[in-house]
Amino acid sequence: MLDRLDTAEKYPGTSPTAGGIDLHSVIGFLWRRWRLIAAGTALALLVAAFNLARATPLYTATAVLLIEPNRERPFGKSAILPDDAPEGSMLENAITLINSSALLRRVVANENLVSDPEFGVAPAGAGGSTLLAATRSLFSRSTTREPPPKKKVAEGRISTTIEGASKETLATTENIKSRLAVSRLPGQGAVLNISFVSVDPAKAARLANAVADAYVVDKLDARFEAAKRATTWLNDRLVELRKNVRDAEGAVARFRAENNLPNVAPGMTLTQEQLAQLNGRLVAVRAETAEKRARLDLLQKVEANGGNVSALPDAMNSGVIADLRRQENDLSRQEADLLARYSPVHPAVVNLRAQISDIRRASAAELKRLTSAIRNEYELATARQAAAEKTLREVTGQADLDNEKAITLRELERDAAVNKSLFEDFLQRAHIAQEQSTFEVRDARVITAALPPTAPSSPKTMIVFATALGIGLVGGAAAAFLVEMLNAGFTTPRQIEEMLELPLLASISKMEESELAVEGEKVSIPRYLQIKPLSRFSEAIHSLRSAIQMSDVDNPPKVLQATSTTPGEGKTTISLATGASAAHSGQKVVIVDCDLRHPSIAKFFGLDQAAGLVDYLAGEAELAAAVHYDEKLRLWFMPAGAKTQNPHDLLASERMRALVATLRRDYDLVIIDSPPAGLVIDPQIISNLVEKIIFVVRWGATPREMVSHSIGRLSNRKKIAGVVYNHVIDKQARKYGKYHYSYYYQGRYYKDYYTE
Repeated sequence: MLDRLDTAEKYPGTSPTAGGIDLHSVIGFLWRRWRLIAAGTALALLVAAFNLARATPLYTATAVLLIEPNRERPFGKSAILPDDAPEGSMLENAITLINSSALLRRVVANENLVSDPEFGVAPAGAGGSTLLAATRSLFSRSTTREPPPKKKVAEGRISTTIEGASKETLATTENIKSRLAVSRLPGQGAVLNISFVSVDPAKAARLANAVADAYVVDKLDARFEAAKRATTWLNDRLVELRKNVRDAEGAVARFRAENNLPNVAPGMTLTQEQLAQLNGRLVAVRAETAEKRARLDLLQKVEANGGNVSALPDAMNSGVIADLRRQENDLSRQEADLLARYSPVHPAVVNLRAQISDIRRASAAELKRLTSAIRNEYELATARQAAAEKTLREVTGQADLDNEKAITLRELERDAAVNKSLFEDFLQRAHIAQEQSTFEVRDARVITAALPPTAPSSPKTMIVFATALGIGLVGGAAAAFLVEMLNAGFTTPRQIEEMLELPLLASISKMEESELAVEGEKVSIPRYLQIKPLSRFSEAIHSLRSAIQMSDVDNPPKVLQATSTTPGEGKTTISLATGASAAHSGQKVVIVDCDLRHPSIAKFFGLDQAAGLVDYLAGEAELAAAVHYDEKLRLWFMPAGAKTQNPHDLLASERMRALVATLRRDYDLVIIDSPPAGLVIDPQIISNLVEKIIFVVRWGATPREMVSHSIGRLSNRKKIAGVVYNHVIDKQARKYGKYHYSYYYQGRYYKDYYTE
């Protein structure tokens, strides 16, 4: 099979934005791998259907239990019976108690479940494979637990008993526990759901209610027993405490009588009580003395400095002085009025001034009396303070003698007070506990009894199939993604742009040899270009040439190098097709075969023994003899010529460099077909002689890492015009995103053209 070329211009938007998702790429991925995804989904659905067919229907009944604190406390709070815990821990405690083996053993006994074939030691329907049980557990309802295989006494795993329970009872209890689920009701406060699973709906409801009732009864019994035990213990303790109080109070009374200590405040003697009173009185007397002393010091200071004594607070507060000042002020105003009308010697003025003088003398006498009174008050306060201090010293001496007795008395009184307080507290608690032991307080009640369910809770057919569908889709997609990752070749333009940072110049579609038959005769690719110049193939080559020319608009390249990563990727075919297209457009084109190890140009033209590049570089042939011309294709070509042992030395020679310069001068376009860049060093040498490089990649086959490594080996990366996809399979390429849809529509366009 040969290859045909197809245009693959770089369309805007082929690369998604950073962090974005290319929807067309996702659709293409699903299109390519839908069979694998569908197979995974079908397998999951078949497994689900198989397990549903073998599953035993289970029914779940739910009783709703309200856990409430003791709102009815007719006797108040008591430390004898436990107070209510916070709501969160109260519910957790309730869930733990309901799931406890002790409570469930009571249910087993009340309902005689040991003999029940579903829960007893020989349960029905306990068979089935472990895989089936695990699958049922996976697809069962999330709020209930799928019953595991029941425990049998014959297994010998239960060899002891707990609290006298038989081995059969213990095994049945474990089976019951596996069917029970207790959970909080979201958003409903202290409400619990007690759910039970059974193959019989009526039995499921009966046992759910039995577990709820067992919890309520257990709480009542626990409170009653606690109150009863507390009452008995308190009564015994009260007898002992009553005797302790009597003995302690008697010891205090005897000690007071023996030591002549009157019954004053607890912990004090009479002398100490007197001493406390004297200390309080002395503090008051000293404060009064200090106040009198301050008044006297202020008075003496004002007198010593010749100040106005009448401005002192005592003078200001005196009613007599205040009245005299008011009279003096009135007379002074009258004097001012008279002086405004009469002379100072007028009798009325003289008389008024005499009155003012009398008032001032009276004020001075009153101030003197106040000063004397302040001194007397200070002396009296000083005398009282001295007397109080003397009395205090006398009483203090007596108090020192009573200290030892007071210490002993305080110890006895403390013991008596502690014993009395403890006795009174226990007496109160005993009364409360006695009353509470006869008063029924419910901590929990069933607010919704369980009813027999009308439909099985497990397995849920729709949920099972929906889960299987999701698992199948995810598993199929994961497998498809793994297969996609194992495809190491390039398939989309975006991969070229992102990994190699190079443009995609063209794509070469795979074509059967029969498609190259023209009028019953098989033709070569260059000849096909001439016969069908308006074909899709010709348009692809024209686009490739245009892309190469546009790679350097200012200086269109005249010397091109075609290379690839590995042999067999079609670089020679592209070289011939590009050269033939350019020659058909009127250009003078020469193709030079520089793949000296595996030459192919001479074979294509049927000149295996003709002189070529090696002959010319070795000086064994002239240039005219080494370059040949094909009249049908109007194409010049220079085959590899004779074999050589040192191809890289010839290609790196100055004669080779001169040859390229000569060809560039004499021809419009020079195309050098070089060896694969991933295998030998020759392409690196040739890249120094050319203006542009086209890199051929086999679509979906050549590993990306090898391509990237080969391009990295080229020292003149800037000369690479772009990448050409080769051997593209159109039907598969259309599945790699919106870009490759152009293959389909372009093919239809040319097909319709030649059909018309």
